Amino acid sequence: MIDEPTVRTTAGTVRGEWVDGAARFLGIPYAEPPFGELRFQSPVPRRPWDGVLEARQYGPTPQRKALAEITTIPEPSIPGEDTLTVNVFTPRPGDSDAGLPVLVWIHGGGYVAGSPASPWYDGRSFSRDRVVTVTVGYRLGFDGFGWLPDAPQNRGVRDWVLALEWVRDNISQFGGDPSRVTIAGQSAGGGAIMTLLTLPAAEGLFAQAVSVSGVPADVSVDDARSKSEEIAERLGVPLTAAALSAVPETELIAAQGFGFEGGDLSDPVAVLTAMRGMNGRLGLGPVVDGEYVVDTVENGMAAGRGSGVPLIVGATHDEFGGAFTAIQEGVDALPVGEALRHVGVADALIEDYIASQPGRSTSQVAAQFITDVMFRARIIEWLHLRADAPTWAYDFTWRSAVSGLAEHCVDVPFIFDVLDAEGVARVLGDEPPAALAESVHGAWVRFLTSGDPGWSSEEITILDVTASTEDTFAGARVIASSVPA
Repeated sequence: MIDEPTVRTTAGTVRGEWVDGAARFLGIPYAEPPFGELRFQSPVPRRPWDGVLEARQYGPTPQRKALAEITTIPEPSIPGEDTLTVNVFTPRPGDSDAGLPVLVWIHGGGYVAGSPASPWYDGRSFSRDRVVTVTVGYRLGFDGFGWLPDAPQNRGVRDWVLALEWVRDNISQFGGDPSRVTIAGQSAGGGAIMTLLTLPAAEGLFAQAVSVSGVPADVSVDDARSKSEEIAERLGVPLTAAALSAVPETELIAAQGFGFEGGDLSDPVAVLTAMRGMNGRLGLGPVVDGEYVVDTVENGMAAGRGSGVPLIVGATHDEFGGAFTAIQEGVDALPVGEALRHVGVADALIEDYIASQPGRSTSQVAAQFITDVMFRARIIEWLHLRADAPTWAYDFTWRSAVSGLAEHCVDVPFIFDVLDAEGVARVLGDEPPAALAESVHGAWVRFLTSGDPGWSSEEITILDVTASTEDTFAGARVIASSVPA
């Protein structure tokens, strides 16, 4: 009988379990619970414990509510205060000489939701391919990103950095090489990766990065303060750490809101107008405070920060398409030019944009415009800013048998090669192509292992940053490569 996997960390011993020939350690705390006197403060490294910590269940998650009804990825909500934990999946627990590559995954959810306990983030397939996987829990919503005049800003970002420091100090005991860490994430998690890429406090904590459908928040101080004042006013309390700490967590979560809650979906014009100027920036997320998050991602890139880190960026082809499902009928009843005008397309560009989307309905064209603004045009800008840095970009074009779209999140089960996981059939259909999972997951393993995803020159179309978004992204699986000789 194989002994239960046991590993000694800097804070104490943890005991995990064997699953399908690999070990997993769940809910390992890297910081003290961020409640009581520690609420709205910088994370505090976990104090040492006595004995053996059983690490066989996921730790509490900070969202406190299930969002399965409005999100694609299953996101378990687990009660409790010990939210700052990591989960480790490894084929070589306790082997400090194994030197395996390490994937550190930061989940998405708009910085207000999501869960590191999602079955879509199970690292079993990476373990099979000799990669150690770490998934990270961090503070969400106001607790992680709300602006306060008397507390440290960017607490969620500080959580990411402390988790990476934990990886640096402990991952060798799980068979990983701290010098071969790749950070990756999807959606808000992908935005987190871009923030970390240009964050001085994170320099040296990772060697490579992958941003999947990432949109950095880059909230200005003025916008962050305004959002926080709005939340405090809604709760009827002063905007101070002490006053907000006394507010029950469920009430604070309700007050911060999420997306278009309460919007009138029966009025497609109102919804389209609400999307005007939509570029992925969120009310709660990393704040450019000039001290910890010193600059926007783009300005950080322009200053050369992160230029030595190999980077993959990409998006699904129809990212925002699924968001139009509830209003599709109403939007399709509008002339396409009118719909584009409502979402903010300049009159001089409308005709050309419609021409770039032949045979598509009004809702499809409008959704594609939002996709281009939020995701695809941003990727072009990043590639331009990293013209002399090792960078790859991709366009995920496979369309779900359920939605008919290559929409937001559908690529994640292929990345982790977990097509049999809970919720996958609901989103992708009963028979998502295993060959595609093998291809996508295989490219990730090659990148994690060697720093090169191994995409052949036949798959690469060199990006012309002066081209239109549609021309640039049409048809190619790997749409760009900028790898200095």
